Amino acid sequence: MLLKGRKVVGGTAEGELVVSRKPLSFLGGVDPETGVVTDAESDIKGQSIVGKILAFPRGKGSTVGSYVLYALKKNGKGPKAIIVEEAETIVATGAIIAGIPMVQGIDVSRLKSGERVRVDADRGEVEVLDGGPSGGG
Repeated sequence: MLLKGRKVVGGTAEGELVVSRKPLSFLGGVDPETGVVTDAESDIKGQSIVGKILAFPRGKGSTVGSYVLYALKKNGKGPKAIIVEEAETIVATGAIIAGIPMVQGIDVSRLKSGERVRVDADRGEVEVLDGGPSGGG
């Protein structure tokens, strides 16, 4: 399956998806030292985003969240790429300063945690490579 969106930050990445169905706050919602989601309201609380492709509808919360994304990358605990439905300023700025490939305009309800995807942010494309641990896809 190939999904088309728009580039926010260029680059490519391939890896396992972690998909949140809810907006995500990076400030207080993701530990910059461990890369684990700590937001009590998140449907992916307790999951690591380290080296994963992170997909969620949009960001929420303080503008300081941009610097949390930067700290994640600096600490080697950031996602390989970010996929969002709506690229609001906080997450877009964080991805830019951290150099994390990011695509917007993707219906994240079509993605599932555990799937392997290839992100080509330069082309605004997300390709699902397989259906994850349960197979299929």
